[in-house]
Amino acid sequence: MGKGQIIFLKFTVYLIGVMIVSLCIFALPHLAAESAAVYPEYAYLEYPVLIGLYVTVIPFFFALYQALKLLGYVDKNESFSKVAVHRIGLIKYAAIIISLMYALGMLILFIVNALHPGIGLVGLLILFISVVIAVFTAVLQSLLSNALQIKRENDLTI
Repeated sequence: MGKGQIIFLKFTVYLIGVMIVSLCIFALPHLAAESAAVYPEYAYLEYPVLIGLYVTVIPFFFALYQALKLLGYVDKNESFSKVAVHRIGLIKYAAIIISLMYALGMLILFIVNALHPGIGLVGLLILFISVVIAVFTAVLQSLLSNALQIKRENDLTI
């Protein structure tokens, strides 16, 4: 992978991080307050839902950090290493944690009869994307692990 591609990917990861931080600081509190004003019967859920969303950002940023570290390994031509496989595994676990948190949150909202269809669709979209990322990273981790094993065998043969 070329130096320009690595720089572009790192820039993209940073841009995603800045967008999520901006969303958390500016948009989410406003949306929560507006939703509480429009639906006063669900106003008691404003802060628990907001806190739940903020908690899900923690594994998201952990995964972004791991992606940056992984891009650093690719930049140093160390993409076929145990550390790279480990980083991909950490991204997989972060995606699984996000999926579980959204599934649990939507289940709780459903149980208290507060799962608005719009919120449910956004939650399902995030849940689906997290599951896809978890599956993709699991496959990538397996492939990279197999490639690493083949590389080790070839190094011993030559």
